[in-house]
Amino acid sequence: MDGKYTFERFEEELDMGYQIYYTYVRNRYLLFKTNENCYTQKLLSVHSKNPQPVMSMLTKKRVKEMFPFMENIEYKAANN
Repeated sequence: MDGKYTFERFEEELDMGYQIYYTYVRNRYLLFKTNENCYTQKLLSVHSKNPQPVMSMLTKKRVKEMFPFMENIEYKAANN
């Protein structure tokens, strides 16, 4: 992360309905806001030797802990 993209901006984009794609520990994920302080993380890459849950619910605190280690962050508007 280059320091210009802050967690506050990241959180604001999630609040506005954007879906965020990112790489975390060699896995590609999709993240979107489900409810207040609740986010859904969907696994997009599959590694048979290191299985991860396909869908997980995360709190804002957990997302904030992961943020400094997220790579290749992309976003798009949710289809409503």
